[in-house]
Amino acid sequence: MTDDRSATGPGGGKRRIILLMGAAGAGKGTQADRLAVELGTPHLASGNLFRAAIAARTELGARARVYMDRGELVPDALTISMFMDELSRPSAERGAILDGFPRTVGQAAALDNVLAERGDRIDAVVYIEVPDDVLVERLAGRWVCPTCGTPYHELTDPPAASGRCDRDGTDLVQRDDDRPEVVRARLERQIPPMLEVIDHYDRSGRVVRVDGRQSIDAVTSDIMAHLAARADGRA
Repeated sequence: MTDDRSATGPGGGKRRIILLMGAAGAGKGTQADRLAVELGTPHLASGNLFRAAIAARTELGARARVYMDRGELVPDALTISMFMDELSRPSAERGAILDGFPRTVGQAAALDNVLAERGDRIDAVVYIEVPDDVLVERLAGRWVCPTCGTPYHELTDPPAASGRCDRDGTDLVQRDDDRPEVVRARLERQIPPMLEVIDHYDRSGRVVRVDGRQSIDAVTSDIMAHLAARADGRA
């Protein structure tokens, strides 16, 4: 069933809150930054919000830091409060791109409830789809120079001489997190709850799917076309 209700912000004006989703390696961060420019709305990434709030010594930041210093996850209610605080700023008057939250159906339901209390809702969920084998290829292809820190990628940014740094000739190394077996294990943990969130929003017809195997420009173009179609009532 498609839900065609228009969300309104606290001031009563229409604004678009877009949730951007995709597994690690799908190019979500790149697209979030591009969409923020295209739509004229802020890119609200959970990790960045935590760091900014801590740096600014806000009350929410101080509360979040307690959990982060202990290596614990920041509670959902506190994370939602941070997002809502950002959404109340003038910079988000036209909407925002949400990134990194919600990660589970429980978080999605809690966020939906808080948004509804303020007259808002998630307008669209953009899911950048990339097959698992391509994700592994992208993430496991990363190498780095242990001497100067220059990063490389086997496919998209290889060194001139295979396995050696262009700057100093040092043998490149692969971080433990980028090894294929580690990447696959991480994706196996990340993808199932992400798909549950997508299914949660798909029931109300708010999910748009984009092929993330395309070029960066093509993915951006497809996303913008989908969002324009939704704004025009054609999707």
